[in-house]
Formats: sequence, C-alpha cells, structure tokens
Amino acid sequence: MRNFGYMEKGQNSSLSDLRLWHRILKKSEGFKVPISLAVFLSLGVTFSALSLPYLMKTGIDAYITATELPLDQRYGGLAKIGGVICLLITTGFILTFTQAVLLEWVGQSVMHRIRQQLFGHILDLDLSFLSSQPTGRLVTRLTNDVQNMYEMFTSVLVTLFNDILRLIGILVVLYLLNMQLALVMSIFVPLALVLTLVFSRLAREKFRAIRSQLSKINSFVQESVSGISIIQLFGRQHLWHEKFEALSNEYLSRTLKQIRLFAAFMPLTEFMSWLAVAMILVYGGHLVMGNDLSIGELIAYIAYMRLFFQPLRELAQKYSIVQSALASAERIFDMLDTKRQITEIEVPHHLAEARGAITFSSVGFGYEPDEPVIKQLDLDIAAGETVAVVGPTGSGKSTLISLLLRFYDPQKGTILIDGCQVKDLSLNQLRTIVGVILQDVFILDDTLLKNIVMDSGISRDEVEIILARSGMAPFIAKLEHGLDTRIGDGGRELSTGEKQLLAFARALCRDPAVLILDEATAFIDSETESILEAAIDRLEDRTSIIIAHRLSTIKRADRIVVMKDGAIVEMGTHTELLQKKAHYARLVELDTFKAV
Repeated sequence: MRNFGYMEKGQNSSLSDLRLWHRILKKSEGFKVPISLAVFLSLGVTFSALSLPYLMKTGIDAYITATELPLDQRYGGLAKIGGVICLLITTGFILTFTQAVLLEWVGQSVMHRIRQQLFGHILDLDLSFLSSQPTGRLVTRLTNDVQNMYEMFTSVLVTLFNDILRLIGILVVLYLLNMQLALVMSIFVPLALVLTLVFSRLAREKFRAIRSQLSKINSFVQESVSGISIIQLFGRQHLWHEKFEALSNEYLSRTLKQIRLFAAFMPLTEFMSWLAVAMILVYGGHLVMGNDLSIGELIAYIAYMRLFFQPLRELAQKYSIVQSALASAERIFDMLDTKRQITEIEVPHHLAEARGAITFSSVGFGYEPDEPVIKQLDLDIAAGETVAVVGPTGSGKSTLISLLLRFYDPQKGTILIDGCQVKDLSLNQLRTIVGVILQDVFILDDTLLKNIVMDSGISRDEVEIILARSGMAPFIAKLEHGLDTRIGDGGRELSTGEKQLLAFARALCRDPAVLILDEATAFIDSETESILEAAIDRLEDRTSIIIAHRLSTIKRADRIVVMKDGAIVEMGTHTELLQKKAHYARLVELDTFKAV
C-alpha cells in the first residue's frame, strides 16, 4: 500500500519545504494582482502602526513638557496630533479590512481550485489504489487538509510580510531614535530568533503527530458509520467505543503536547519583552536624568519595544499555522502526485461498431504478484453468446470482470474485444462497450429519469422505448410520478429488486455490446428476476456474461464456465455438465446454487 505524504515518512528537510512552498505559490497563479495589492497595502498598514509611537513622542516633547509655550498653543498642538492619530488609525483600519477581504477571496478561490483538482484526481485514480485507502483518509484530504491550506493563505502569506516589514521598520526607527538604547535592545534580537527557531522545530513535529492522528480518527469514524448495522447486529458497540476512545485519547495527548509547547513559548516571549522594557527604562531613565534623552523619546522607545515583540509572538503563532498547512500540503501534493497505473495509449484504437466477441488468452493475474488469482486462463466468448461464470467464492469470477473492464491489468496474457486488445481502447469506449449491472447499485439523489440516463445523453422518449422493449414499463407505472419520481436520500427508497431494474435500464441506455450481470440477481425476488431474465432474452444481439448463484438464472445460459482456484475446470451447457457429474454437478448437489 502506498504511504501517504512526507508527514508520515518523517521528512522535514528544507529542500522539501522549499519544494512545497514553490508548489503552494504556483497554485496562486492567476491571482498576482490581488496578492500584489495586498502586499502593497502592507506598506500602508506598517506605516500607520509605526507612526503612532513617534507621534506620541512629538506630542510629549513638543507640547506636554514644553512649558515655555503658551497654553493655548500647547492645547492646539496636542489636538492636531490627536487628529493625525485618529486619521492614521482610521486609515489603518480601512487598509487592514481591504487586505483581509482580498486575502479571503484569494484563499477561497485557490482552495476551491485545489479541492476541485484533488477530487477530480481521486475520481480518476486506479481502483487498486483507492481500495487500499481508508475512506476517511481520502475525506480528510478534501476537507481538513484543504482547510488548513486555506488558513495559511488568509492568515500567513501576506500578514507574514506585514510582521517582517514591521520588525525591520521598528529596528530602523529604534536606531535612528537613539543608538545607545538600540544597542541595548540588540541583545534580545538573537535571543528572540533562537527561541523562535527552537519553537518552530518542535511545533512542526507536534503538528505532524496531530494531523496523522486526526486522519486515523476520520477513517475510523467513517468506517464505523458505514458499518453501524453490523456493529449493532453483533453487539460490538462497547468494543467500538473503546477503540474510538483510545484513538481520541491519543489525539488529546498529542494536542496537549502542542498546547504545552505554546504555553511555554508565549510566556517566554512576554518575559523577554518586559525584561527589555525594564532594561530600557533603567538605562533610558539614566539618559533622561542626564539630559541625553527626552521623556518623549523614552516613552516612544518603550512603545516600539512592545511593538517589536508583538510581531515575534504573531510570527510564532502563524508559524504553527504554516507547519499545519505544510503538513497538509505534503499530504495533498503526495496524493496529486500519485499516478495511474492503468493508462491509455497515446492514440487509442476505436471500434466503429462493436460486436461483443471476447477473448481471454493465457491471462494471469494476482492482486499481489506472488499470489495469483487468475492462472493461465483461456476463454473465447462469441458475439451474442450468453455465458454464465460459476464457481465457489474466491475462484476469480469477479476478478475476471475487473480485468475485462481494466480496473486492473493482467500480469500475463491478453484480453481482446472483437480482436482488439482492451488496453488499446480508450477507457471511455471500453466501459461504454461493456455494460455492468452490479449487486450494489449507486443511486443519485435525483429523479428516476436522471438516474437512468446518467451521462448517456439520451432523450426521455428513448428511455421509454428502452423500458418498454426490456419489459420494465410495468415497474415504472407502479411509481406515483413515473420517471419523475425522486429517489435517493431526498426521495423514495427503492427495494433491492427495483434498484436492479434501475441498473439494468441504466446499462441499456449506453447501448453496450457486452452486458455483465455480476451477482445482480443474488438478493432479488422471483418476480424481479423474471423481468430481468425476460429482458435479457430479448437482447439476442448482445453478448451476456452472468455471474450468479441462482440455478434458474444460470441454466438458461448458452454455455456455463466453471472456475476453481483461478482456472477453468469445466465448460458446457447445464445438461452436459450435470451428465459429467463433476465440479458443476457437485455444486448443484451441495446447493451452492439457489434453486427457484
């Protein structure tokens, strides 16, 4: 089974991070103008924030402590500075609001693009790959992981630029205000950087562990809900609750470790911030008393110092979002990098008019290379022939159909339709030529007509002709609104037999040359089975392959193929095989087939 993502491989190299950043930013192509505008707005936001302490300094030094000026002039000057401060605050609010809206729009748009691409890619992946993955894991990729990347786009990419720009601006202003105080403050810069780097390294590991455990929980919940009837039937609710409790406890433990890390980091930055303020207050106060520094400059310096540590705290918090997003990005891009094993040739062959002749020539296949399921199988099915494939569970019947439909490719031999290898046909034409009626029927939450037509594009009149010709019109007539009856989660629930009739009509709409019934009659009543059999009998021009356990269905076939351990052990009509008194006759005697 393919492992998902670098997060589960434990890789955290800078090269991997750079590659991820490149791919993440590449997804934002087409949004350069709004992103550039958001970056430009950062200049205005930073300028507004950095101007406030300087205006405080000006107000204190130029007016509050300037006792030599007339009182009205001092009041007037303070009023002007207060007005400028209000204007800057308002401007900063407008710019921040505009920037946030732009980032939200870009983030939503980019995540919409990624979500659509990922879902389309998953739909196109091989059945062999998808069947090996827990459904909850796939759901996590499309929901939680995409949401994490969205948060990074909206909370980090440009606001990160805001914080870095603010840090640089504060350092420049501090050195311009007073070189001596700036040198004192410089002691804390390397300490803050080291603290942030250590925190970031630890935070990434914590987020990796949390994301991995959340994926396990999602998988377990999805699988439990889908199998709730079996859990209740066997009274295993308590056991399942214990399993979920164990998974949830582990998730809680990993989350608390991350919380403790944050709980240690935030007070440390706050401690460093106040320690810096204390040192500047002591040293700056000494300069003030020696008339080497004004009171306004000291207050402005303290305000800038507080502003300096605020972006550091925010950068650390945003770094946690970045780490969570990178962990999710690793999973998403690893999924997008998963390649199909079942591929089409560059210029596929096209069958202008398929007849439905099928040939399996020396076919060998195993889901695991050293465990063959199909062994050197040879089988010719003539166009228009009805063949029943029977055998005990695990004999390879359904695998044979999966190979014909190219859900898997055989490791040995070839499969042909009308003399053309199936791998030389486009998958779309192959699965149009071969129509399948499965035991489990997929139902859309829509009308019966939409469920029958699917992507075939045929008209309502053509559907009614197909239904009449196949003998299914009485089934439709029983429904209150006929073809317009809404079925699925939002409408009428169909019985098992009605679902099989729907699947049969759906297959006929694609006008297949080959019709496959894979255990389609296993759980339906005799009346529905009679309708299906009568409909199949009317389709004399189509090749039919029937996999079933009902004797009444099988004995009507032109030929019966008996499989055991991946090989054909007998072949003939119902009467011929009974007379041989071998494998088929033994299956009948053991009541493997359900007589009707």
